Amino acid sequence: MKKNLIKITLTIGIVTSALMSCDKNKILTPNYEVTSQQVYSTALGYTQAMAKVYGAFALTGNQGPAGSPDIAGIDEGTSDFFRLLWYAQELPTDEAVIAWGDPGVPDLHQMSWSSSNVILLGVYERCMYQITLANEFIIQSTPAMVASRHITGTAATTIAQYAAEARFLRAYQYSVLMDLFAKPPFVTETTPIGSVIPPQTTRTALFSYVESELKAIDPLMVAPMKNQYGRADEAAVWTLLSRIYLNAQVYTGTARWTDAITYANKVINAGYSLIPNYDNLFLADNNLNTSENIFSIEYDGNNIQGYGGTTFMTHAQVGGTMPSTSFGIAGGWAGIRTTSALINLFPANTSTTFPNNGNPDTRAEFWTQGQSVAISDVTNFAQGIAVTKWRNVTSTGAPGSNLNYSDVDEPIMRLPEVYLTYAEAVLNGGTGGSATQALTYINNIRTRAYAGSTAGNIVAGQLTLPFILAERGRELYWEGFRRTDLIRFGLFTSASYVWPFKGGVAGGTGVPAYLNIYPIPDQDRAVNPNLTQNPGY
Repeated sequence: MKKNLIKITLTIGIVTSALMSCDKNKILTPNYEVTSQQVYSTALGYTQAMAKVYGAFALTGNQGPAGSPDIAGIDEGTSDFFRLLWYAQELPTDEAVIAWGDPGVPDLHQMSWSSSNVILLGVYERCMYQITLANEFIIQSTPAMVASRHITGTAATTIAQYAAEARFLRAYQYSVLMDLFAKPPFVTETTPIGSVIPPQTTRTALFSYVESELKAIDPLMVAPMKNQYGRADEAAVWTLLSRIYLNAQVYTGTARWTDAITYANKVINAGYSLIPNYDNLFLADNNLNTSENIFSIEYDGNNIQGYGGTTFMTHAQVGGTMPSTSFGIAGGWAGIRTTSALINLFPANTSTTFPNNGNPDTRAEFWTQGQSVAISDVTNFAQGIAVTKWRNVTSTGAPGSNLNYSDVDEPIMRLPEVYLTYAEAVLNGGTGGSATQALTYINNIRTRAYAGSTAGNIVAGQLTLPFILAERGRELYWEGFRRTDLIRFGLFTSASYVWPFKGGVAGGTGVPAYLNIYPIPDQDRAVNPNLTQNPGY
């Protein structure tokens, strides 16, 4: 088995002693037979609990057939973290359309969502749930609590490392909420357990919290590339800091370009390097890409079975004339495609050869046979170009371990993102970097994209902010960045840049600026009087 993230020693019996009530939105103590005192009584119990904090990124509450509801009445389409994040970050942009009419899904690409959208509720609640898991682990992992359970020595040191990682995972989830919803409810390990209604934070305050947490845990984390695969390390902290600094002007009104460069430099100087072949980034053995992948969500077709994550990515992109066996799956779901806006970022194809269609830029992983570039009906899978970036096969061509569920890990942080952050921050006037070095990093990305050739390299005069946005599209498409990128460049809602069916219009149209932030879900506001709605909803 390729996975080794604490072996995902998850058991359903592991419970937390501070849960967010679904119907009352209060911090409650549970009434379960297995208590936190039992779960955290041994070093092994801590390892299992930490596995649950990590595992929540990949697992859902529903293990039944696709579309079947779990006990909360929502299916895996509205309960898996990455699938929900993908919906929120990609569907409203120039990079994706979807054929399905599932509740809440069509509204995202049409940019007509409301505060009752079930997909937005799903990503909001998933983030809060994962924060709750992290909070509980942190509560149970103070030196005093560990000592009270007579855990000492190496085991106690390991638990302290786990606690720092839990703080990172919590900070990451809060960064997602900050980006999507601006001002979510806010709870930490210091929030009193009992009948407490979570207060609402502000975007600026949340930015400061995420920043301070990441800086506080920086010296506590394992050194870059020294932790167990799948666990966060110091480089993940630096990458997240560089990411929030890149977007700081959107979040707080104050640009932090120099800080973005500072932390990008830390990652780059830690020894990471690009893998030689872009096509291998999203394959079933991409756990081997440790020189490039900084932090990933782990999936395993035999042990982590659900309809989100990369099972969604490998299946939902396949349909029409696409051969399922080439993707290591039993059958495609004929759902997601891309628009002409993404296709036009690449050179023209010269053939229909899989996977790159004769494109000199190997990142152009598209399926054109039987597909039209033009889209007049988003429900027709044949309209729009299919994407072949995620495949449940190994780099040697062998199928994954299970044809129904994916082995592909999902990189949340990769080195090229950091290169692109560095270059963008330099072009925006940040100090601590240089345009010459930025050009080198961009051409490193492009040399890999052009299969080792310098034919795609650019010269200094071509390194501009519009080029960076386009290059982010070419390098990072469908990885969950596009909405944030378009907002940072002032193009997400603006009429100055449109794409097919932006705003629900075939030719695209501008939409109100308040859509740059998603609404606080009605369901949470109904039970939490502390929450106010974002403007415009």
